[in-house]
Amino acid sequence: MAAKKNPNDDIDEFILDLDEPVFTTGVVCRLLDIPVWILKQLDREQIVSPPRKKEGKARLYSQRELKMVKHCWYYISERGVNMNGLKVILKIEEKEIS
Repeated sequence: MAAKKNPNDDIDEFILDLDEPVFTTGVVCRLLDIPVWILKQLDREQIVSPPRKKEGKARLYSQRELKMVKHCWYYISERGVNMNGLKVILKIEEKEIS
């Protein structure tokens, strides 16, 4: 008798595009160990502002946005930078990359 093949046996990991929006606000907060107000503030300041799929639905963050949130959280939590200072730093970094 042949063993049944599990369709999940071929899946070692999921490869996602960096811009694929898949992470909810709650997941982002858990993964990065940050308070939800940080995401709301970054959204309000249009630093990291993922679109909503439908009106009233949760925002979904991509891996790229997750990295940006983590980068911003470093400056806020470790360096004591406020939102205005963060905006200046991000503009300077953007110019250095361009």
